Amino acid sequence: MIGTLVGTRSESDESVTVHSSFAVGHTETTDQVEVDMEYQKAMLSLHLRANPKEVLVGWYATSSELNTFSALIQNHYSSQGEGTYPYPAVHITVASEPGKDVEVRTYISSPVGVTPERTADSAAFIPVPYTIAYSEADRAGLEAIQAAKDVETRTTSILTDIENLEHSLEDTLSMLDRVAKYVENVIEEEAEPNTALGQFLLNTLALAPKVDAADIEKDFNNHIQDILMVSYLANTIRTQMDLSNRLPTAQLTMGGGDSSGPGATEKERGGGRQNRQGQNRQNRAESLSVPNL
Repeated sequence: MIGTLVGTRSESDESVTVHSSFAVGHTETTDQVEVDMEYQKAMLSLHLRANPKEVLVGWYATSSELNTFSALIQNHYSSQGEGTYPYPAVHITVASEPGKDVEVRTYISSPVGVTPERTADSAAFIPVPYTIAYSEADRAGLEAIQAAKDVETRTTSILTDIENLEHSLEDTLSMLDRVAKYVENVIEEEAEPNTALGQFLLNTLALAPKVDAADIEKDFNNHIQDILMVSYLANTIRTQMDLSNRLPTAQLTMGGGDSSGPGATEKERGGGRQNRQGQNRQNRAESLSVPNL
């Protein structure tokens, strides 16, 4: 399998950073190779439209072997117009044989040949150094994939933050044990000392902060208390806001029954007194009336 590499170039240190890639269909026979260049052009155009800061930087192959076909494809990716010219194309080989470790190699090429026809199908591949850089999210994804390789169903669950922290601490403790064992073997003259490794360990230990364990525990407890206080205040504010939203819409019911009772308003009481006064006047008028003789 082969594919196209896209990324960025640095003019300051002449380095190339590969950000993404996509596979390109091809067929090989004993005497020729055919690559679907129309598909490669269309995919490259779409990718560069979505990522205008990236450029074509080279191609990859899932095989560690270099042959005449590799030179033909390399020269195509290094060509003018649609290639990486005037920069050399980067070629990455990834050996992914089952049961073996993944082996990655990087090359650039230089044209060779005495005639243009000979130069078109020949190239001198020059190994160049490389580093694999990945973010924290990439590392978590790779570790999840690696955890599934020993499972029969080839599935794994995503770890929580606490589980990731526990896993990181276990890895750190394991590496510390390996370092301590190596130093002990060197002191006991059971292992050959390595000056470069010793300097690396010294520089690493120099980065560790000079603090006591009691101070670290105290700072950790203070941090936990601060988090609990913030959580308590947030819950209190949430409760107060909920009560404030409920009070304006609540139905305040007043007392019912007799309008002259304690729950009646002044207007209702006044209306009741007027009705009683009118009834008393009517009773007095009836008692004062004299029948006709």
